[in-house]
Amino acid sequence: MITLQNIMKSYPLGKDRLTVLKGITLTIKKGEFAAIMGPSGSGKSTLMNIIGLLDTPTDGSYLLEEQEVANLNENDQALVRSRRIGFVFQAFNLLPRMDALRQVMQPLLYQGIHRTEAERRAREALHIVGLSERIAHNPNELSGGQQQRVAIARALVTDPALILADEPTGALDSHTGKEVMDILTQLNKQGKTIVMVTHEPDVAAFAHRTIHIRDGLVHS
Repeated sequence: MITLQNIMKSYPLGKDRLTVLKGITLTIKKGEFAAIMGPSGSGKSTLMNIIGLLDTPTDGSYLLEEQEVANLNENDQALVRSRRIGFVFQAFNLLPRMDALRQVMQPLLYQGIHRTEAERRAREALHIVGLSERIAHNPNELSGGQQQRVAIARALVTDPALILADEPTGALDSHTGKEVMDILTQLNKQGKTIVMVTHEPDVAAFAHRTIHIRDGLVHS
């Protein structure tokens, strides 16, 4: 599913360069649930952005489902993101004046899917996360946990091969966070590959394995 080989990432810093990733080599198999952990500044968010094609490496190879994607142009990266990767963020990233159904429909409409089909698939995704009765509610009418469920449904609706979850429980209380993790666990059992960044060991425990990042390198 994911094969990273000697991934480097550096940024200009005055006359010098700041190297954030120093040669990451990593494989995540199809159907795996992997957690990425590391202290602040370790490079875990940069790594997640590269896996999600939100950033490009300075050097190295990234195969996603056996396709080299590290150096795709912006349009091709956007195409891969929209069709093969679903994102779940800590801050939910919902549009404030749009109800749950339309939030989940948006990725399909961007793909040119007919509105009737987009609505059918959005309703199905919201049913999967237990929000069939809340589809007409805007974010300010939903609890934090319900908002994250909408975000998960939005990530699911395009039937992506890979779901990336960046601190998915970070804005939630422990009980609600467990509910969200139970949903992600069920999706993984149904065959979805999930890669999650978290700083919470009890959240990482839901994953099959934990990948520790420190100083821009993978540590076992």
